[in-house]
Amino acid sequence: MKVAVLTGGGDCPGLNAVIRAVVRRASAHGFEMMGLRDGWKGLLEDNHFRLTRETTSGILHRGGTILGTSRVNPFKVENGLERVRRAVERNGIHAIIAIGGEGTLSAATRMSQEGLRIVGVPKTIDNDINATDFTFGFDTAVEIATEAIDRLHSTAESHKRVIVCEVMGRHVGWIATYSGIAGGADVILVPEVPADLANVAEHIQRRHASGRMFSIVVVAEGTRIKTSSDQSEHLVTTGALDEAGRPRLGGVGTIVAAEIERRTGFETRVSVLGHIQRGGAPTPHDRVLATRYGVHACDMVARGEFGKMAALRGNEIISVDLADATRELKKVPREFFEVAQVFFG
Repeated sequence: MKVAVLTGGGDCPGLNAVIRAVVRRASAHGFEMMGLRDGWKGLLEDNHFRLTRETTSGILHRGGTILGTSRVNPFKVENGLERVRRAVERNGIHAIIAIGGEGTLSAATRMSQEGLRIVGVPKTIDNDINATDFTFGFDTAVEIATEAIDRLHSTAESHKRVIVCEVMGRHVGWIATYSGIAGGADVILVPEVPADLANVAEHIQRRHASGRMFSIVVVAEGTRIKTSSDQSEHLVTTGALDEAGRPRLGGVGTIVAAEIERRTGFETRVSVLGHIQRGGAPTPHDRVLATRYGVHACDMVARGEFGKMAALRGNEIISVDLADATRELKKVPREFFEVAQVFFG
């Protein structure tokens, strides 16, 4: 039985740990493992190589992915689905393990509904996949962001500045909320709650009036800003599109910092963490979670649990429907964000 593995979408700490776990577990089932290069593109272009214990040795701690990745979606390529079918048949592929986030797994869901044998593994630093408590990569991103906020505290206090830290997360605020709470941020702005910068400025002025002469503001890249004129909301983008045709986010931190300085008169700087949050070695937590996902995904193939995704519920790895996992984004619940608001200021 030949099983293909791919990693799609943005890179993420822990991808190599999943690949390694899948290959190690495959030996117990007698699977032959194939690595597809650059996500779904590997099937479309017939670009692949054999995965063995030797080729996956020593990769547990490495960031990125030895398979390469892309945001190519077969359903947005001419005759994409048919090309994938032909590649699967030509190479004798029995099943595909798709490791990815919302975009990759949405494509996997549609392909599964078209009759292809696919199982999914939830990967994203954004933690926005439904039906699982956590995705691997999230813990690493939060640790990196928290360390950055800790460092910004000391320089903000020394210079009596306001510092705005822009973090990733696209249209959800999990990274911002977790790192903001862990780093003791004074304001956290997330996509789930449109930002009223007038209220933010007033809050910072109250802090200064009470003798706290610096403030840390954490803002998620997908946060919508309320305009002062009509209270409508707008998303800040770079004006470019990514490979999947989605607007590239970025720049909201600069706008927030400029508005705070204009409204308060306090010197305000911005620090954009960007792809630093994706890079480097995964945390021990993500290495273990990714390993458990990989083993479970391989077992799912052996049991014939296609159209399913490995998921974390409590401390148990279970199988859930891909359709349930990709139906909508998992957003930060209001009650969880209210915990963060207790400490604002």
